[in-house]
Amino acid sequence: MLHSSAFNTAYRNDGRAAFLNARFAHAGAVEVIKAAFDEIGKVAMVSSFGVDSVVLLRLVAQVDRHAPVFFVDTEMLFDETLEYKTRVADLLGLTNVRVIKAKDADLHDPSGTLHKTDPNACCTLRKTAPLQGALASYDGWITGRKRHQSGTRARLNMFESEDNTPRIKVNPLALWCAQDTQRFMKATQLPRHPLVAKGYPSIGCAPCTTPVKEDEDPRAGRWRKNEKEECGIHFVNGKMVRTGVNT
Repeated sequence: MLHSSAFNTAYRNDGRAAFLNARFAHAGAVEVIKAAFDEIGKVAMVSSFGVDSVVLLRLVAQVDRHAPVFFVDTEMLFDETLEYKTRVADLLGLTNVRVIKAKDADLHDPSGTLHKTDPNACCTLRKTAPLQGALASYDGWITGRKRHQSGTRARLNMFESEDNTPRIKVNPLALWCAQDTQRFMKATQLPRHPLVAKGYPSIGCAPCTTPVKEDEDPRAGRWRKNEKEECGIHFVNGKMVRTGVNT
């Protein structure tokens, strides 16, 4: 049962998210991003600099290239991802990319093998906890999630409230399909992540990401042979943040 303060926060945020979803129901991604900065307060973008992250980064840079962009470095990423981050940030003129790392990874995972025995705990240690700390003083954050990416995102809204926090999560590309992304990248001549050409349509940490065959789901290579669909950064207190209609 929620304490009164937590209940009031959740109720208030559900109302704000519902209002914003109704107000910007027919808005484009750029308009949603502008609304995030203008209507919510202190807002950061969170980017993995993964397969199609460059699309949202390009749109955010179009609105404000000085906006804070959080990049969670789990210290288990592909070298190609780190190099791509630098290349894209320079290309788009992003001036405020902030690298977020766990402060106690060596203490809780000294051998670097936690991902093999407990991938959920590894994601919490290296992704969820450091990102939550970085977002603690923010009113909202922008993500690149889309409805078509997995079953847990099928009813994703452009604005969501987070459980037990005062933050609003913004998903400007929620309604984009894979074809929309590809058309935009082609039209703007944005560079692709170098691992895409090697069979990686979805990219996370190196130990937990494998190439995908042509007849497989694009996210099949993430935590293969594991029931995980999300890394954990879209969870709060161990629970998935609502991705459906805020009521």
